[in-house]
Amino acid sequence: MAEEQKKEAKKWGKETEGEKGQAKGEKKQDPRAQPKKLIQIVRVTETDLDGNKTVASQIKKIKGISHMLANAIAQVYPNSDKKVVDLSEQEIAELEEFVRHPEKHGIPIWMLNRRFDPESSVDRHLVGSDLVFTKNMDINKLKRMKSYKGVRHGLGLPVRGQRTRSSFRAKGQSVGVQKKKEQPAKAAPSKGGGK
Repeated sequence: MAEEQKKEAKKWGKETEGEKGQAKGEKKQDPRAQPKKLIQIVRVTETDLDGNKTVASQIKKIKGISHMLANAIAQVYPNSDKKVVDLSEQEIAELEEFVRHPEKHGIPIWMLNRRFDPESSVDRHLVGSDLVFTKNMDINKLKRMKSYKGVRHGLGLPVRGQRTRSSFRAKGQSVGVQKKKEQPAKAAPSKGGGK
């Protein structure tokens, strides 16, 4: 009878209880025994990049590098099709040089994010913490000058002329509901006459 069940199962493409989960002659593999894909992180210009992806796709994650600038750097940088983890120390240093000073490597000046810097009068490109620090210093300078833009920054209102009737209502502030504090119950008046 067991042979008939096996023949019937094979006829209809079903597995019998002994054959479930494994092919002929193969052992069932434990999923825990398979090596996990390691997440490899490479640090480039103060930013963690996924090492399993290509340089061209990962340099967009660096603060201060737009999609357009990343594509331009990828065309100029010789190792842009390599995975980030496969780069040597020298190649990583070269990539940082391309990212920090793209104008020296044939990238047009109009792609830079700090054209005609007020302090140094040169075209620069800022990335990472330098970009954040410089932006904050510029805003603080506007606030100290008490210019219109500086006053708007100080009040937390839109700077570029947007209407404020319906938008920008509670920028940076959240109003929550507070629970009333429970007060102890008052003492009940005594029934006995106090005369």
